[in-house]
Amino acid sequence: MYRQAFIMQLHKGFEAEYRRRHHAIWPELKELLKNAGIREYSIFLEEATGKLFGYLQFDREEAMDALPLQPVMRRWWHYMKDIMDVNEDESPVSIPLKEVFYMP
Repeated sequence: MYRQAFIMQLHKGFEAEYRRRHHAIWPELKELLKNAGIREYSIFLEEATGKLFGYLQFDREEAMDALPLQPVMRRWWHYMKDIMDVNEDESPVSIPLKEVFYMP
């Protein structure tokens, strides 16, 4: 099993909209993530700064590497681009975090 943590940036004033969109996550996106071997996926919000902290556990690195190529993932990025910092390809700007402690 692999673990990954990262930080993203939400635009100010879009906290409720971000929650709303994730509460109604598309079933086909949820299925894609599960089929990629993602066991757990959480996103936390630091309300004062709009920083989003993401954490996920997954089984296969190659499946994770293939996610950006999937049409439903690209549609989700397009759907979210107006409320968060994104790259030129509309993927979220995601800063990976280095693990410094783990207690199973």
